[in-house]
Parts: sequence; structure tokens; C-alpha cells
Amino acid sequence: MDYNQTIAFMYSQLPAYHRIGKAAYKNDLENSLALDKYFGHPHFKYKCIHVAGTNGKGSVSHMIASVLQEAGYSTGLYTSPHLKDFRERIRIDGRMIPKREVTLFIRKHNAVIASLKPSFFEMTVALAFDYYARAGVDIAVIEVGLGGRLDSTNIISPELSVITNIGHDHADLLGDTILKIAGEKAGIIKPGVPVVVSETQDEISNVFISAAQQKKSDIRFADQEFECRLDDLNYSKGKRKYSVLEKSTGCSFTGETNLGGDYQAKNIQAVFQSIRMLQEIIPCSDMNIINGIRRTVGNTGLMGRWQIVGRKPLVVCDTGHNLEGLSYVLSQLKSTAGEELHIVIGFVDDKDRGSVLPLFPSEADYFFTRASVPRALDERVLMAEALRWNLKGNAYPDVRSAVRSALDVASENDVVFIGGSTFVVADALKNCKFEK
Repeated sequence: MDYNQTIAFMYSQLPAYHRIGKAAYKNDLENSLALDKYFGHPHFKYKCIHVAGTNGKGSVSHMIASVLQEAGYSTGLYTSPHLKDFRERIRIDGRMIPKREVTLFIRKHNAVIASLKPSFFEMTVALAFDYYARAGVDIAVIEVGLGGRLDSTNIISPELSVITNIGHDHADLLGDTILKIAGEKAGIIKPGVPVVVSETQDEISNVFISAAQQKKSDIRFADQEFECRLDDLNYSKGKRKYSVLEKSTGCSFTGETNLGGDYQAKNIQAVFQSIRMLQEIIPCSDMNIINGIRRTVGNTGLMGRWQIVGRKPLVVCDTGHNLEGLSYVLSQLKSTAGEELHIVIGFVDDKDRGSVLPLFPSEADYFFTRASVPRALDERVLMAEALRWNLKGNAYPDVRSAVRSALDVASENDVVFIGGSTFVVADALKNCKFEK
């Protein structure tokens, strides 16, 4: 098999959550532990940082990896899902895993795949952990895929556990209350391993405190230790200045980021706190932190977070897709200057749209669409549902035609937003051309 055939095999033979949803979810670690044993427990050959959460875990993972790269460490980065290329999930020092590594891995280990019948995610985690060991990385930043307690990544023994914002997502798998969801995320807390929680959410903070006490783990809430303030985003340069106050010392730090979302303030606080707690084990300077945050996109290839893909008109895409994430995104969108607002949106069919559609502005012009994954909601169904909240527009069968239509009607002074689903953003980045 060549690379394309290998990827086609993985999608066709291994159930993938990002494609088919709940049917691909495993509620135990049996396969992950069996694969880990088969590969000789590769994650014990390098240090790990484990990052969970509902919103922000991808940005925090990329920023921490970028900081570690700036400090001179060979750094693995495992994230999901991918936007344009499967290999985005598995990186070392920002470089995606070579195609031949993916092909050889599947070919060489076909027998164990046939025997265990792992999910797409279970197999991908095994591939990543084995690749990092063979490449001899110093440290790997591992983002949880879904939940925490039963996630395939939760077989590692990290140096630090990080938990970002908790929101209402995947309730059918993780629990129907935010307390239950937080309990699943707290499942990554390991005995004696320090934990950073990015923000103090009153309703659930005690879930993490209790779990940390039971595991005798030092726990810190980043927003209690650091305060980050963001300046306005410079859309022409795609950059944003920030200042961070370390409350215990009174020291302040200034820097710049090309991650333009308002929500990045909380993520930057989490990064500062995480590096502080790692410094005795993995030395990093304050300048490493500042440079790492500034160079995140270049160092790690992060995409889809308030990403400016066009300027005349201004075109922004963001992968925020649940109540909490979209609240931040749409608040920022409403304050973004432009004459007219055009919104290209689509959702997956298992998303709670009744909680997020009311957040969208009724004065915008809508382009309802569906992403190229089996889970995508029919665009005509979405258009009918959106009308209940006075969101009006037309339906388009694919993201490319929706984006093209939005750009055709938008003037140079308008704003076009693309989002609602990670997969809508992925299709836009893969298939659409934008004028810079």
C-alpha cells in the first residue's frame, strides 16, 4: 500500500469518531493497554505532558510544545482531529510524521491490527507513541482526544497534567451535566503528578481539587496565579500584543501572539502556569515562554483558531463548536468592524444546536452548509432549524460552494466568518482559495 491507500485503509477499517461519532467510541482502555504492551510501552522512553479540557486544549498543547522547542528540547506533539492532513496529529518539532512512517507502521503491524481491531484513534495513539520513542524525543505534549479518564492517551505517566476550560460537549458520552464531564476530565490526574487547571469555574473547581487531594497531587489554578490582558488584534498584521502579571511576584511580562482569539488570554495564563510547574524538571526561561507563544503557529503549525485567511473582505475561521467556545467566538465576531457580516456555518448531526444557534446574530447573512464527513448535518435541516431564531440565508451542499457564494456577495469592507464545526473549517482550509 502507498500512503493514500494506507489512509484509506485506516478510515475504512478502523472506526473513527470524527467521521461516524459515538459508534467509534470505546469506553475502556483494553485495546490501548494491549497495544501499549505490544509496542513495549514506548511512552516510558520520554517525558510527557498531558492536556485535557473541552475548550482550549489544542491551543495550550501547541503553545507548550512551542515553548519547549524554543528551550531546545526535541518535542513531540500529539493532537486531534486534523484539519488538512492526517499527519498534523503527530509532529516532532513542528514537522509532521513522514508519510513512509505511517505506511510502514500499518504494513508492519497489520497482524495486531487485525487481531485487536482497534479504533482509528487507538491506532493513531499507538503510532504516535511508538514514533516518538524511535525518534528519541525528549518530551511529548499529548492532547486528550475525548474526555480523559477513558481516553486512549490516558495510559501515560506524565510530568504534568493540564485541564483547560470545561464546557458542555459530548454529553452523550461523558455525562449530561458539567459536573459529570469535569469528573471525566479529572480522570487524567495521576498520583503525585502536579496538575494545572486553566480557570476557576465555581461549579466544578471542587471536582479537580478533590481528585488532586485523593491523588496527593499539587494543584494550581492558572487564573489565580497569572493574569493576561490582550491588546486589540492588528488585523493587517495578524498579531496581538499581550501583558501577563504573575500575581505572587508582581513580575509582568509582555509579548506578542499571532493567535488572535479573545479566548487565548486564558490559554496563555495556563501556559505560563504550566511552564512554571515544569521548570524544576524541564528548565525553561521566561524568554522561552515569550518566544514560544509568539512563534506558536510557525513552530507547530496550529491552524483554525481565529485564523485570518483573507483581508478584502476580512475572512476569519474558528473551530469553536460548543456553547462555551462559540460564546467567546461570537462575542468577538460581533465586535469585529465591518459593514456587513456573512456567516458560513455547519454542524455535526449529534451537536446540541438548540443551545448554540441562539448565540448567532440575526442581522448576518447565512450560508448553511455541510462538511465532508458522514456525521455532518444536512444543510437544509440546519437552515430550517436556524429560521426559528430568525437566522436567514441559503443552503449549500458543500463548504466550498458556500464559501465561494459568501465571497461573491461580500464587499471589501465586509466580514466573512467560517465555523460552527471543526470539519467546516477543515473543508474551507483544504478546498478554498482566499485573497490575502
